[in-house]
Amino acid sequence: MEDKNLDFISNEMMTLIRRASLDKKHGGLDRSSYTLLYHLSNQGNIGVKALAEGLGLDTSTISRQTSVLEHKGYIERIPDPQDGRSSYFQITEPGSQKLEEAKKVRLARYGEIFKDWSPQECRTFGDMLARLNRTLDE
Repeated sequence: MEDKNLDFISNEMMTLIRRASLDKKHGGLDRSSYTLLYHLSNQGNIGVKALAEGLGLDTSTISRQTSVLEHKGYIERIPDPQDGRSSYFQITEPGSQKLEEAKKVRLARYGEIFKDWSPQECRTFGDMLARLNRTLDE
């Protein structure tokens, strides 16, 4: 690939990350809380280590973030029946409600951002983002 194309992509990625970082809250949830609740909602009961691996974070970061969510009552810790020393996290009903509220705000925001895009353009963009994310996971 030509250097000018890589430079163009690099600049656009930098701009996207900077602008996306300006949006600190998603319907009352910060980005990390939203991400954790979303992940727990989709994955079901999951332990700290698996949660950290799934999100590409270290366990100390996950422990701090889950402590905040647990304190707010958005998740609960469930003892592992096979190993009493470990536990799993599970999203609570208040956590599910908060996530749904935040998701509505987020989708409304993206609806505004992409209002002038055709459904095909949105699908193509989504497919390209998914491809990028898969590549970054490798």
